[in-house]
Formats: sequence, C-alpha cells, structure tokens
Amino acid sequence: MTAEVIDKQAVAASFSRAATTYDQVAELQRSVGTNLLERLPKDLQAERLVDLGCGTGYFTRALNARFQQPVLGLDIAEGMLRYARSQGPASCAWVTADAEALPLRSDSQQLLFSSLALQWCPDLGQALREAHRVLQAGGHMVFNTLVDGTLQELRDAWQAVDGYVHVNRFMPLAQLQQILASAGFTHWSCEVETHVLHYPQLSALTHELKALGAHNLNAGRPGGLTGRARLRALTSAYESFRQSAGLPATYQVAQIILHKGHQA
Repeated sequence: MTAEVIDKQAVAASFSRAATTYDQVAELQRSVGTNLLERLPKDLQAERLVDLGCGTGYFTRALNARFQQPVLGLDIAEGMLRYARSQGPASCAWVTADAEALPLRSDSQQLLFSSLALQWCPDLGQALREAHRVLQAGGHMVFNTLVDGTLQELRDAWQAVDGYVHVNRFMPLAQLQQILASAGFTHWSCEVETHVLHYPQLSALTHELKALGAHNLNAGRPGGLTGRARLRALTSAYESFRQSAGLPATYQVAQIILHKGHQA
C-alpha cells in the first residue's frame, strides 16, 4: 500500500478494537502464517528474534515454541499488545513499535518474522530497510503480505455500485518484486499463494473483515453510513460471483524470504 491510501492511526485504532475478536475469525491468517513458518530453513537456529506486527501473539507463541527462546512481539496497535501480553508466555516481551522505525539496535537480531502485517505500511521499502539494518549478517527476514487481486470480487461488486474506494488497495506483485530487489538483501524469494474462502452471505464476509480490524482503511474512504439501497445493490452485484460452495473471497498472499549475507 502507499502513503496516499493508508492512515497509520486508523490502522492502529482499528486493530486495537479488534483485539478480542481477531482470533475467533482468523482462520486464513493462521493458515498463511503457518505456511510462512514452515518455509523457514529446517536447520535455522535463532536466539534473538522478533515477531513484527505480532497482533494477538499467535505466532509469537509459535516462534517461542519452535526456537525455545524469548520472542519480542512488536505491533503498532496497543490494544493488540495488551491482549497478547495477557495470553503469555511470560518469557516474551511486547513493545509498541512502527515497522518503519524499529526501536532496535543495528545488527542485533537473527530472525524477523512478520505475517500479514507489512501490507499496512505506507512505505514498505522503508520497513525493509529497517529490517536490513537490525538484522545481523547471516540473519533472515520472512514475511507475507497481501498483493493486488485480494478481495477482487468485493472490489468489483462495489465498482458496479459506485465509484468510491470501499476495499483496501494492495500492491501489484511487480511493484513488490521491485522493492524486494532493491532492499539490499543478498538473496530473496517470493512465491504467491491463492486462497479462496467461501461465505453463505455477503454479511458473513463483511462481519469477518470488521472482526479482524481489516475493513476499509484507505485514506479518503467514503464517510458516513452506507445507505440501505447501496447495500442492497452491493449484495445483488456480489451474487453474480456465487459458486456452489458459496460467495467467494479471493486472497493473493506473497510468501517472502530475505537473507542478509555476510559482507565479503
């Protein structure tokens, strides 16, 4: 996402409000985060590691279990951190932080893990420069992010109703690859997974997005209540996508591994 279309304060506030409901509806988030975790090199050892954009701490706890080391959970949403802290473990630490200005010493970390968080950064390149700075030589950053084509059905349905931006914009894959190539890492890989969820009714999807804190966060989004007539029109437009399994919602997830090599 770009600085013109994202509001960091809105992101922090929205995810803070969603802290107590997030895990109840985060099946996709757990799935793609688990896929990311499984992409880590099997022989990787790390003693200093960070869960960047840790949210409720689900993967902070998974990283703690895998590496048997304390994990630092960082997130911009204080409400998420309060919830994560209440879930433990006591050996992990939780700090409010912005991925574009990490409160960490240079060359101090061996692994940065981030699942479905960095798409909310106005400047992904700056976040990756910060990641490169804080990683030790030989360290890894692994993250996933949503790319263009995510929630395309919802975007197209709204386009049939009015001209406003109702769905979060996500970065085109080619732009993401350009940013990765220029981030300063020695090696990187990027693979895209397509996930299609199905819902019995449109309201089930919109309620889930709200419970996740991931509903429309674009700057310049339409204000005020959505009129009933427009909602009926949206429901009708979305019905054109219905499949035998229900109404589809497509997510395009880029799974990325970055390696900071040793200088010659």
